[in-house]
Amino acid sequence: MSFEPTPGLAPPAPSAPQNPAPVPAAPAAGQMSGGARLALSGLAVVALAALITSVLLWQRLSGIQEQLARQSADSGALAIEARTMARQAQDVSRETAARLAVAETRVSEVALQRGQLEELMRSLSRSRDENLVVDIESTLRMAQQQTQLTGSLEPLVAALRSAHQRIDRAAQPRLAPVLRAIERDQDRLSRAAVTDTAGLLGRIDDLVRQVDDLPLLNAVAQAGATRRMAAAQAAGDTPVPTAGLPRWQAVLVTAWEVVRDEARGLLRITRIDRPEAVLIAPEQAFFLRENLKLKLLNARLGVLARQIDSARSDLAAASAALNKYFDPASRRTQVAATTLQQAQTHMKTAELPALDDTLAALATAAAGR
Repeated sequence: MSFEPTPGLAPPAPSAPQNPAPVPAAPAAGQMSGGARLALSGLAVVALAALITSVLLWQRLSGIQEQLARQSADSGALAIEARTMARQAQDVSRETAARLAVAETRVSEVALQRGQLEELMRSLSRSRDENLVVDIESTLRMAQQQTQLTGSLEPLVAALRSAHQRIDRAAQPRLAPVLRAIERDQDRLSRAAVTDTAGLLGRIDDLVRQVDDLPLLNAVAQAGATRRMAAAQAAGDTPVPTAGLPRWQAVLVTAWEVVRDEARGLLRITRIDRPEAVLIAPEQAFFLRENLKLKLLNARLGVLARQIDSARSDLAAASAALNKYFDPASRRTQVAATTLQQAQTHMKTAELPALDDTLAALATAAAGR
């Protein structure tokens, strides 16, 4: 490979040495010019390669610059888009924060309303329990009054059964003591004896009707005639038969019997244990009987009003008046005295059981304890 010298470029002139050497011969000068050409050719190749490399680098740098420009433009667009998205995100964030604040406000309002609703429900529950307790108590007291008026345990038993069912349906633990008290009272009522108030009132009514027929101790003529008839029957003293006799003789016999009976009644010796009963005037007998009727009617009213003590005292006063002012030998007086004694005995078992346990438990539940 040969290197040609670049046209227009003259080889540099050799500098003159300070100490001039002797001039070489002609053949030596021809060899020096060929080496210079070789060096120049090498420099030209290097310069060309550098030029080509520079061109390539410049093209590559131009591509890199274009790519950087495009990337810069894309980055700017992305930055703008990012700023827009950031602004939108801020708007969304602010809107979300506002919605969150509204939601928190609503949640707090809902929580407050829920608390108020729960308190209202508890208040309604307490009010329902209180109303139930008050209703049951009033029902039991009314049933107790009906039992006292009628003398029957059926109103109390029905009221306790109804109260037990209502408390079972309510299913409130705070009413459990009331339920146990009702069960105790139901057991007590099941063992209690039922008083026949109607029968007691019937006995008193019979006594009131019998008062007008009871003989008094001062009924001397009636009592004497009764005793004389009994004595005559015991002694075999029979009336003289008037059949077959003439009319005038029959009239004389009858008149004789009347005179004889009246003569026997003129004088009578009797032991008087209670002179105040015998000395009662006939016009006072009416008031005595009416007073006895009033005592019996007061006892009847006491039984109806469940005033047991008052009824007992009235029956005791009626019994004392009966034994004091009326003939104890009379069958009617004995029957009336027996009826009075039975009424007084029946009055002793007329006490009705009270619902003390249930009423106390209801009062405790109503007080909230």
